Amino acid sequence: MTRPASPRSLDAFDLAILRLLQTDARTPQRTIAEAVHLSAAAVQRRIAALEASGVISGNTAVIDPEAVGLGITAIVEVHLEDERTESIREAKALFRAEPAVQQCYYSTGGISFFLIVVTTDMTAYQALARRLFEDNPRVNRFRTLVALDRVKTGGALAF
Repeated sequence: MTRPASPRSLDAFDLAILRLLQTDARTPQRTIAEAVHLSAAAVQRRIAALEASGVISGNTAVIDPEAVGLGITAIVEVHLEDERTESIREAKALFRAEPAVQQCYYSTGGISFFLIVVTTDMTAYQALARRLFEDNPRVNRFRTLVALDRVKTGGALAF
């Protein structure tokens, strides 16, 4: 994920617009304009500036995994053999390229990465785990926690 060279200064209007967009990115700009007491043109300019500066990094549809046949959600702790730059770079590239990996966090505290993974079933998860972790010489060990229920996902940032 690319970050802007110098952070954009956000004012109260920007923050109000961001709160609304986090709730529903499809909210019409005229509706946002009414809610934040700006013109639609001003809202359009501000959204474009927020996108250009990297504050808004993208817009996506939130899809229920079970509705598309992905019944298993797993949280995976990955411990690499070493923390050398090349090992980290390779692991990031591998996890980033894998569609089943929905989220990936490089972390501190003795665990190299935390992954959120979705698959159709346990057989598919086992095949994925074998390919990404068991047969990967860079991985020392991994631990899988299977989610029983999706209580909250994709929450809006509080600011």
